Amino acid sequence: MWHLVGQSGRRWFYAPRALLSALPVKGIVGRMFLGEYQHLIDDKSRLTIPAKFREALAKGCVITRGFEKNLIIYTTKEFGELIKRSHQMSATDPESRDLKRFIFAGASEASPDKSGRVLIPPALRTHAALESEVFVIGVGQQIEVWSKTGWEEQLAKMNDPEANSRRFAALNLSTGS
Repeated sequence: MWHLVGQSGRRWFYAPRALLSALPVKGIVGRMFLGEYQHLIDDKSRLTIPAKFREALAKGCVITRGFEKNLIIYTTKEFGELIKRSHQMSATDPESRDLKRFIFAGASEASPDKSGRVLIPPALRTHAALESEVFVIGVGQQIEVWSKTGWEEQLAKMNDPEANSRRFAALNLSTGS
C-alpha cells in the first residue's frame, strides 16, 4: 500500500510503508538509546538492562562513573571511540589526567547474561548511591543509571522552564527557512 509522500531533489513521489525503515531519521533513531525505565538491582548487584537495549549490548559493554553521581554504560564500540578521543588529550594537562582517571579507573567491562543482567561493581554502586530501585535512562549513544533519589533530583532540574528555554535556544530548533 502506497501512503508515504517524499521528495527527492525537486521531484515528489509516493513510497511504500516498508521504505520508512530505510529513511535516515529512522536509522539514526534505531541506533540510539532512548527512554526512561525503572528497574531493580538484585541482591547479587545485577542490573536488568531494558529489553530494548539488550541487542546493542550483546557483544559487551563498559560501565563507568557518570559526571553527576550516576553511572554511564557504553557499548564496547562507543567506549573504544572514547578511548581514541582520550589519546588526543594532553598528558601534561592535570585536568586531562584527572578526567582520564575518573573515567577509566572506575570502568568495568560487562556482558549481559541470558536474562539481560549486568553486574554493577561495588565501587560503582557506591559512586552513584545505587540501592535496589534505579532508573535506566537512554541518552543517545549511552545509557545512564541513576538512583531513585538522584533521578528525581535530576528531573526537577530538567523541568525548570527558564533553564529549558536557554537549553533549547542553544540547540537552535527553529523551523524557519
